Amino acid sequence: MFLSPCRTGAETVMPTTTIGTQTVGLAVGPLFPIRLMPAQSSKLFGTAAVPSWTMALTDPIGSDWYRGQIGIGAELPTFRTDEPVTAYGVGVTPKLVYTFTALNRLRPYLEGGGGPLWTDLGGRVPEQPGQFNFLVWGGAGCSWFLTPQWAVQAGYRFVHISNGGTRQPNSGLNFGMPFVGLSFNLF
Repeated sequence: MFLSPCRTGAETVMPTTTIGTQTVGLAVGPLFPIRLMPAQSSKLFGTAAVPSWTMALTDPIGSDWYRGQIGIGAELPTFRTDEPVTAYGVGVTPKLVYTFTALNRLRPYLEGGGGPLWTDLGGRVPEQPGQFNFLVWGGAGCSWFLTPQWAVQAGYRFVHISNGGTRQPNSGLNFGMPFVGLSFNLF
């Protein structure tokens, strides 16, 4: 009898995400350099803040551990590098998300996106000859729903910035981004 109220309370937190559910969030985290090619010589460290919007396109599909939903959205990635060059960047990226829903309050997800990015790194590091670039990223994370609307998040992203071959050189910059965040289901 003593455990029943706790169990009932935990069950009421289980979120329901249906087609059209919209979520807004904010993720923040450090950026650290990942050099994959010899031409990527810069060691830029910094921080990023990524406000986002997502909408569920499907009700949960599947019937096992892979049960989940597909969503689309957009983000406004912003960053600042501090070492060895202080620089800023801002972009807009559409995104695609697959959220696993079989674990109730715990919602692992896979996501990725890409789009245009402006940064003042152009001409200040050997990998970036100009200010207009493209940002491509992919990652994974988990949301833990505190209430049916509010969730905390943690995860990791791989981020690539390059000019897409519009100028030379085009070796690009790569970053790792562990992040934490908070999200809210609007409706």
